[in-house]
Amino acid sequence: MFHDGARRRSVALLTTGVLALPAVAACGASEEGNVPAAAQDLAPTPRDLVANGSTLTWAIDAVPGTLNAYQADADTGTTRVTGAVLPALFTLDDKGRPQTNPDYLESAEVVEREPRQVVVYRLNQKAVWSDGREIGAPDFAAQWRALRGKDPAYWTARNAGYDRIAKVERGKDDLEVQVTFDKPYAEWRSLFTPLYPKDVMGTPDSFNDSARTTLKNTAGPFSLKKVDRKSGDITLVRNPRWWGDQPKLDQLVFRKVAPKNRTKALTAGRVDLAQVAPGEAERISLARRDKGAKGPLAHGPGAGRTPADALMSWAVAHGTEQEAAESEQLAREQTREAVVAYAAEQKSLGAYEVRKALEPSFTQLALNGADGPLADERVRRAVARALDRKELAETVLKPLGLPAQPVGSHLALAGQDAYEDASDALGSQDTAEARALLAEAGWKPGQGAARPKNAGASGEPAEGAEGEEAVGDSGNEDRPGDDGGEYIVGEDDGKSGARGGPMLPGAVAAGQGAALWRQADVVARQDGDGKTEQGAHAQQGGPPGAYAPKGTAAPKESESPGAEGAAGPLAKDGLELTLRFVVPSGAGSEQLRAVADKIAEQLEKIGVTTAMKKVPSSGYFTDHVASGQYDMALYSWPGTAYPATDGRPIHAKPVPAADGSLNVAQNYTRVGTDRIDQLFDQAVGELDDGARKKLIKEADARIWAVAGAIPLYQRPELVAARPSVANAGAFGFATPRYQDIGFLKKGAKPGKQDRKPGS
Repeated sequence: MFHDGARRRSVALLTTGVLALPAVAACGASEEGNVPAAAQDLAPTPRDLVANGSTLTWAIDAVPGTLNAYQADADTGTTRVTGAVLPALFTLDDKGRPQTNPDYLESAEVVEREPRQVVVYRLNQKAVWSDGREIGAPDFAAQWRALRGKDPAYWTARNAGYDRIAKVERGKDDLEVQVTFDKPYAEWRSLFTPLYPKDVMGTPDSFNDSARTTLKNTAGPFSLKKVDRKSGDITLVRNPRWWGDQPKLDQLVFRKVAPKNRTKALTAGRVDLAQVAPGEAERISLARRDKGAKGPLAHGPGAGRTPADALMSWAVAHGTEQEAAESEQLAREQTREAVVAYAAEQKSLGAYEVRKALEPSFTQLALNGADGPLADERVRRAVARALDRKELAETVLKPLGLPAQPVGSHLALAGQDAYEDASDALGSQDTAEARALLAEAGWKPGQGAARPKNAGASGEPAEGAEGEEAVGDSGNEDRPGDDGGEYIVGEDDGKSGARGGPMLPGAVAAGQGAALWRQADVVARQDGDGKTEQGAHAQQGGPPGAYAPKGTAAPKESESPGAEGAAGPLAKDGLELTLRFVVPSGAGSEQLRAVADKIAEQLEKIGVTTAMKKVPSSGYFTDHVASGQYDMALYSWPGTAYPATDGRPIHAKPVPAADGSLNVAQNYTRVGTDRIDQLFDQAVGELDDGARKKLIKEADARIWAVAGAIPLYQRPELVAARPSVANAGAFGFATPRYQDIGFLKKGAKPGKQDRKPGS
């Protein structure tokens, strides 16, 4: 299912720098979870203050490989284009709530629940395709047949929701569409957005090929004029048949600008709107601060040089050693040129401002439970309980002036109706309890053999590892500051500190597994059905693996380290407890690596050794996360307005495939339970909003309890915009209203819109 704000694609957080930006006022999340943590930042402006005409250029990462939003390689560029040219029956408001779009619908409602669910859509009588044909039941029916999953000739990404439909037919007249479901589907509002014309959905050939490169028949405020893959420009123009509020822009151009080239594009004035990394946002903020200032800039190339450094440089450049003098003179000249170039760039960047909010996505720590130490739930819980998630959120968000609250749900974000913090099902940060869980799992103080450098999650050499160079064996390849290689936190980084902290007696840890699942039940099911997981844990009061075998001794007090600082190394069966932490090495991932380093420091306090392995960013997700070649990894999931539909494939219990492999869907942690799957299945068919919310909450609590994915923080959304750009920027959850985007009239200032975003 693809819909705005809920495209389920994993994204590694690749951000850089530290920002000196003004703080965004935190709205905070109320107990009901219906207040966003930070407001959107769009320069909202009434339409009568937005100028008619002109062209706005909006940076996208790449020209999309397809304009068919229902194909697997659809991306954010696809979403931008289709959002402006195709019908969206429901849009999202700033709290991530689906709202009926009056440009296309007069109404949409469930008119029958028994014997089968029936939804009736009443269409706007003015809504037509660009070829003049009315939007109607034939378009709905063609899209259902293409996406329901029964015809393998259609190369679709997913069929969720469409596979529950029994029939689509004309209602009492041409303006009415009646959809009858075989099985109840609570999140029916996710369907038919975007809606494609029947000439795209009608045949496999048109679906698979024609809609990849062009969209001839559209029905949005804009039409697609040209896709120029050579220049990287996608040009949209006003749709002459558009019946709603007329677009303020004559043209909307989406321009390919790779993230690494954003600064260059901004300084050249090639874009009006562009999402940027923290380092670029910082430069824009400094450029606006420095406007009108005299003298050299206090930042940039050479700004960190002290008077003593300058004196030494001058002395070497004018010294008697000719080779050293020439080298220093060349360096000084290069620095002067860099200073001049940087100052010119800063002057150009002053033409922009930074609009910021919290992106509707969150970064999580994934713990691979397929095999190795993390296959034991007690070890995963110990890792989770060792984390100070507040500190990790502050590492990313506080320097940006954004509210730094840890995310408390896997299935919703602050501000959404479904958001409730269920992290109590796992428990708060507690170093002592984390150590006790490790002791109960059999990990005791002592030295053991290290896992092989090229080991996969299980500790065995990863497939294809034979030919890899064992980085870190010589030179400085494994040092923390390098772009590649592996280093052991606490060893290779030269950190030191008192090792200590008592590991609790086994009796304390022994009760934690049972208590954890009781907590999950209390948090999730005050009004639940009383069902519990079946198996060994049902007898013991906790999930499988919650307890060490009978007779396992807790560490003796004399073996326990002191209370402060890092714990000593732990070992079991002759192997040291070392977890492979895979992180991307490329430019733009500095902030992600900073978070990883913080996590490693926190885990060191419970005796967990972290082997940080840097890998090329291009293959970070596909070659390591998706393939399971990691113990720990950081990546992000988009938020969604439809948690039952979009949450299930991410948290579903992996099942064996016909060829003997493990089908994990999108559950890259490889951790799940039958009960979690049952709760999602119940929720997706529960038409009562209150009952469905309880099911989602219980599912979330149980996802916390199995400790495969630990939500950390909501990602920052930073957008560079010309100050004159109106109704665009950091949208948060809200669907852009493309017809309202434009430039302020001369002398006008942004003000609050009467129309709600997405309405």
